[in-house]
Amino acid sequence: MTSFSGDEFEVSADPARLDLDAVERFLRKSYWAGNRQREVIERSIRHSRCFGIYEGTTGRQVGFARAVTDFATFVWLCDVVIHEAYRGHGLGKRLMECVFADPELARIRRWILATRDAHVLYERYGFAPFAHPECWMERVTDEKGSSGSS
Repeated sequence: MTSFSGDEFEVSADPARLDLDAVERFLRKSYWAGNRQREVIERSIRHSRCFGIYEGTTGRQVGFARAVTDFATFVWLCDVVIHEAYRGHGLGKRLMECVFADPELARIRRWILATRDAHVLYERYGFAPFAHPECWMERVTDEKGSSGSS
């Protein structure tokens, strides 16, 4: 699996290194996944390209990012989070640089993401509002798969 090292922290895409308890704690504190069930978290990780950022001295996982992709044409970048005690030190930038440098993802043309508060971070990596938002649609369902429309 791909691994990128740095001074005090290491980013790795090795799924065996992920601390699922830590990922669950990170996501539970987020505004977008606070109610996500553990089974859903585990399933989403199994079916995505995931990255952890680890403290070099302890090996403790301090960040996470997930790329939902077909590995050919499309990536949805999501669940990007850094432990609150480690924010403000450039770890989000390091994590993003490693995600974009990953050889399995680097040549993919179309990337999307949704954020409420990190626009400045993602703009530095080329993200911008949709050029044609009128072309995009979404379907939101409940846990049973019902969209609520008749």
